[in-house]
Amino acid sequence: MAQLWTEKRVVISTGAETLASDVAERLVVRLIRRSLAGKTSHLILTGGAIGTDVLRAAGAHPRRGEVDWSAVHLWWGDERFLPAGHPERNDVGARAALIDHIDIPPQNVHPMATSGDVVDMDAAADAYAAELARYGDDEQAWPAFYLCFLGVGPDGHIASLFPDRTEIQVTDRAVVAVHDAPKPPSDRLSLTRPVLNSARCVWLVLSGVDKASALGLALAGASYETVPAAGAKGRRRTLFFVDEDAAANVPGELIDQEF
Repeated sequence: MAQLWTEKRVVISTGAETLASDVAERLVVRLIRRSLAGKTSHLILTGGAIGTDVLRAAGAHPRRGEVDWSAVHLWWGDERFLPAGHPERNDVGARAALIDHIDIPPQNVHPMATSGDVVDMDAAADAYAAELARYGDDEQAWPAFYLCFLGVGPDGHIASLFPDRTEIQVTDRAVVAVHDAPKPPSDRLSLTRPVLNSARCVWLVLSGVDKASALGLALAGASYETVPAAGAKGRRRTLFFVDEDAAANVPGELIDQEF
């Protein structure tokens, strides 16, 4: 039997709507604190229904104006390689949910290239890697991320790193092109595991009974090649924010009652 990874903790909300507002509350409060301390915050955003719901709740939060958004940079963990403005692009959902409701400088928003910007997906991956490197240093070719948001698919995928595919094993690049992804749209871009896991905090957000199995496997230390969510780990904290439906198989000792 796999040994439980006790450094990973689970925070449970009653339902999907409550989950989104709970996570957004924690996000906004932490960004306010970092603003008051004069710190810059680089965030990796995720798409999907629950990820967008979190951003929407943050965009409607009554204290969002207390955040110094000029000190916040927004990046994406993955993107669908589609034309600009396509409703299935993660950046389109994020703009409607959050970005259009906050006073963030345009240069602090870092979307991945659209299919109309570059000749192909490999060029798009290279372009995003170059943008990341602009904010890196001698030790790593990407920013010092404060927080990485990740959704988790029923198959355990994170960003656009899917089970039993080569992309999950890539460690020598910051961004990969994902061709023929098992989930449509099939053409995607994704940050690699070293970039995602470089964040100080990794917050995985899961909702629904169809995520319970993936959550259980991730907490039980399954192989990250087979269950990519099992390989998600922040440098300081790794938290799974879930609703009661997704938490059906969570051991009591992993539930964080205080966070």
